[in-house]
Amino acid sequence: MLLVGTPLQKYNGIKDSPELAFSDWCNTARFEDNDVLPRKWAEMYCHQSFPEIYLWLRRKGIRFVPSVMWPERGFYGQGNSVPRYHIVWGTGYGMTSTLIDQMLKHRNNDRLEMHFNCRVKDIEKSAGRITGISGEVEGTGERFSAGADNIVIATGGIGGDIDRVRKLWPGEPGGPPDEILIGSHPFCDGSGIEMAERLGGVATNLGYMWNYPEGIAHPRPEFKGQGLRVIAPRSALWMDYRGRRIGPQPLVGYYETSYAVKRICEQKKKYSWQVMNWKIAARELGLSGAEHNEAIRDRKFIQLLMNTFFGNNKLIKRITNECPDFITAGSLTELVKKMNSLVGTDDVELESIERDIQLYDDQIERGVKFHNDDQLRRIASARSWPGDRIRMCKFQKILDPKAMPLIAVRYRIITRKSLGGIKTDLGSRVVDRDGKVIPGLYAVGEAAGFGGGGINGKSSLEGTFISSCILSGRMAARSIAG
Repeated sequence: MLLVGTPLQKYNGIKDSPELAFSDWCNTARFEDNDVLPRKWAEMYCHQSFPEIYLWLRRKGIRFVPSVMWPERGFYGQGNSVPRYHIVWGTGYGMTSTLIDQMLKHRNNDRLEMHFNCRVKDIEKSAGRITGISGEVEGTGERFSAGADNIVIATGGIGGDIDRVRKLWPGEPGGPPDEILIGSHPFCDGSGIEMAERLGGVATNLGYMWNYPEGIAHPRPEFKGQGLRVIAPRSALWMDYRGRRIGPQPLVGYYETSYAVKRICEQKKKYSWQVMNWKIAARELGLSGAEHNEAIRDRKFIQLLMNTFFGNNKLIKRITNECPDFITAGSLTELVKKMNSLVGTDDVELESIERDIQLYDDQIERGVKFHNDDQLRRIASARSWPGDRIRMCKFQKILDPKAMPLIAVRYRIITRKSLGGIKTDLGSRVVDRDGKVIPGLYAVGEAAGFGGGGINGKSSLEGTFISSCILSGRMAARSIAG
């Protein structure tokens, strides 16, 4: 979570402020003139993330990893000016488990009813007021309805509907890839947004998306097209579909997600490779999701320290064995042969990939004083922050015999979050085209573009998603409670 002005920041010597965070936010979001509510939500977030999110979670017994991370610095300095990325101790799984447990033990839990496998089809309205919902029970088709004075839409965005993602793809050079992996869930199909629109609500900025460039096929998919996001190593070389290093500005993982997606989608074939060795992968490569971060999820501090300092070899062994997008080889010749075999082409040429890798390795061989490669400069900058340095190699050559085997990872674009959604006021109340509140109707989280119909604008500083769900949910609860 991106949080501002926390004790963890102060403990790590980070001088931050809501004003600096909001400035960074606006530089990244690139709000349009009509993004009035999204801008107000962003300003509220920057000023209220400490009391409304951080302190609220702490009161619930939720803790954070001591190190504050620094993603999304921006390739041209228009990202996070300082580290703000807080990792929940226990991951999202631990956080939600804690909150669910407290909800079930709430003093008024006798008023709580939960109904599963019920697909809501309509929000009912009468005499200008919300009256309830109706729909069908999954599997049986049996109709159901429920009456209520207030309805909160929390149905996610559109990232599970690939056809809709393609249709709304940002109007940038290249267009959408032929193959897009799903990094959210098929339930995120925009149905809740459509229901709000039928009642007079407004959906804005749906063409703004937070997709990742580092998607791989999920080794144990639960649905068709499910992908998994890799946290890309910064010491690996990012190559195009031909195995040529992307340039002249090299792509570096963890720096600017939207820029990387754009660069890859400008190619003739819109997928990419990262080439590294085992030492780089074990030290720097990560996978998104609680199931791949057992040390943090299960709160095993010693294991986390060992993975950090000695490399997470267990994770790399598992993913290289289970996922076809991970290729290992004892030589570059063998690696290229396997890369071409995976995609069924001869696009990757040994001579080209060998030249690009050797040029990079030669820079490292000459010594730090003679580094003139932008990726090496960015690695040096990242290593100046202790939270990043402990998870990075120190100028590691790719073709290092002591770091073998070689690894190539084939990346595809993967959906993650919709940045747009239902327009809401600062109380999470759905508003119509005239800015008037629709009585009894609320939207929170991704369905509301995380607040206001697009709190992140065109791009995110990262870590602004589940925290915005908390903020928009709390605002809705206050509005309903009066």
